Amino acid sequence: MIKGFKEFVFRGNVIDLAVAVAVGTALAALVAAVTKALIEPIVGWILSLLGGSDGSIGGTITLAPGYEIDFALLIGAVITFFVTLAALYFFFVLPMNKYRAMTGQGEVDTRPPDVQLLEEIRDLLKQQQGGSPAP
Repeated sequence: MIKGFKEFVFRGNVIDLAVAVAVGTALAALVAAVTKALIEPIVGWILSLLGGSDGSIGGTITLAPGYEIDFALLIGAVITFFVTLAALYFFFVLPMNKYRAMTGQGEVDTRPPDVQLLEEIRDLLKQQQGGSPAP
C-alpha cells in the first residue's frame, strides 16, 4: 500500500500539480495586490471625473442605505481577470509551448488509448493487404 502511494506521489503529476497550485496562488495574490493598489484607485478616479463635481467618488449607485453597486470594484475585477489570464499565458503557456517545440515534443496526443490502438490495428491491416497506412 505504501509502495503504491509512493509511486503515485513521485509519478510527476502530483508534484507538477502542487507546483502549479503554489505558483497560481502566488500569482493570484500578486495580481490582487496590484489591482487593489493600482487599478481600483485609477478606475475610481476616472469614474469620479465622470461622476460629479463635488469631489465624491463616482462609479457607485446606491439602491438603498447600505446597498451599493460599486462599478470601480466590478471593472477592477474584470481587469484583474484579464491581467491574470495574460500573465498565465505569457509567463507559463507561451514559454512551455516554445520549449516543447525546441525539444521536438510537439503536440500531445489527446486521443483515448483505445482509439490509438484501433488506428494502429487499422494501419497494420492496410499494410498487410498491400495498401499504404492512413495518415
